[in-house]
Amino acid sequence: MTDRSPRLAGKKALITGGAGGIGSAIAAAFLKEGADVLITDLDDDAAIATAERLSDLGRIQGIGHDVTSEADWRTAVETAESTLGGLSVLVNNAGIWVSGTVEDTDYATWKHGLSVNLDSVYLGTRIAMPLLRANQPASIINLSSIAGLIAGPNIAAYNTAKAGVWMLTKSTALAAARAGDSIRCNSVHPFFIDTGLLEDVFSKDGTRKAIGESERDRLARQTPMRRLGTTDDVAYAAIYLASDESGFMTGAELKIDGGISAM
Repeated sequence: MTDRSPRLAGKKALITGGAGGIGSAIAAAFLKEGADVLITDLDDDAAIATAERLSDLGRIQGIGHDVTSEADWRTAVETAESTLGGLSVLVNNAGIWVSGTVEDTDYATWKHGLSVNLDSVYLGTRIAMPLLRANQPASIINLSSIAGLIAGPNIAAYNTAKAGVWMLTKSTALAAARAGDSIRCNSVHPFFIDTGLLEDVFSKDGTRKAIGESERDRLARQTPMRRLGTTDDVAYAAIYLASDESGFMTGAELKIDGGISAM
């Protein structure tokens, strides 16, 4: 309990959506705790720039990656093996906001939302599993949402995808445990986190809107703690789940929601 060594020393982590607010915060936190990191993002220039910005913190690389592409996933995992020397932590963080009731959501939007938010987690987990198994103990951290546990009338596709991530997490955890693998799988469920994604929450007809303090206050009032979450709130949770400190935790959900789910 008095060990002061970095909590993630020796860990090798792949983080999708790594150029975004939550992804880059997790990457920075992992580096500070001694992990080697590969961040991937649909925007390859942003992934590379983010890696360069964080390079003073530790060993990190950034590459382009379409998480809906099986071929891209194979390339990402192969890159982790060649540049990090293996993979012991997979953070399925990439995702998009999809609004609309079930009637308002056309089929193309529905399929795209589930492809990015749910199918990507299946692909990443399935393709990365052999490398994770070769680098046990390993941890899979799936970014779901409080919307995977609490429904809303106007986010049908988002609710469905994030609930699917929650259940896929549990199934993965049980399968790994039954196989005798030391590969844990847990999900994280944030509520409103203060990132650029909040602009999508207030978007109209696909047009993003810059939000100010009034919009932030409106969202914050929905939580018992009366504030928005920060990217650090999520990153600290990810450190715990990636570390051996959570060695007896699998198939669980960690809520980072300001108390909304307790109501």
